[in-house]
Amino acid sequence: MPAARIAIVVAAVLGLVVAHQLGVLDQFAEPQRVRDALLRLEAWGYVAFIVAYALLQPFGVPGTVFVFAAPLVWPWPVAFALSMTGTMAASVVGFSFARFVARDWIAQRIPERFHQYDAALSRQAFKTVFWLRFVFWMPPLLHAFFGVSSVSFAAHFWGSVAGYALPLLAVSYFGQRLFDWLIAAPPAVWVGLGVATVLVVAAAWWIWRRRRAA
Repeated sequence: MPAARIAIVVAAVLGLVVAHQLGVLDQFAEPQRVRDALLRLEAWGYVAFIVAYALLQPFGVPGTVFVFAAPLVWPWPVAFALSMTGTMAASVVGFSFARFVARDWIAQRIPERFHQYDAALSRQAFKTVFWLRFVFWMPPLLHAFFGVSSVSFAAHFWGSVAGYALPLLAVSYFGQRLFDWLIAAPPAVWVGLGVATVLVVAAAWWIWRRRRAA
């Protein structure tokens, strides 16, 4: 098992190094370059998207970058299929890394707030995974938490599939429309969105402080 863990880590590092040396990672620096590169690759563009998503998202690159970019490159049914495949691949990579490669090290770094779901996972694993994925989507910390928890791989996999489906479908279908609307929106709309975001964050922070004080 230690040898297998080392081999997995080495393979992941080598994959990222090779991708960097070949300029694959540079392609993701500018949205237009990403779109042009993926369209030129045709079917291989699907593979490049999924592989980049699976390798980069579990280790810090926001999955929303890929999910919101997909409908700007491909028609929404293709974007949805790729988003689902890439998101599940990244989730499996993050889960497997936490469970089989660095479990002890990661377990010590999981925030305490995640452990409130331990009991729920032991009683209703599928339902708990579903709701956490539906609400929070795919943060790397959630992959890691599931990996060090008692949830089985099957419950994690199918609960994640079910939890991701509706949010990713909505983004894939409405993503291009939302992007076009935002581009055409007057400055007042952007100001309004900014104010609303600040208010939501402030309200969430206030509620969190009240709950901590209670």
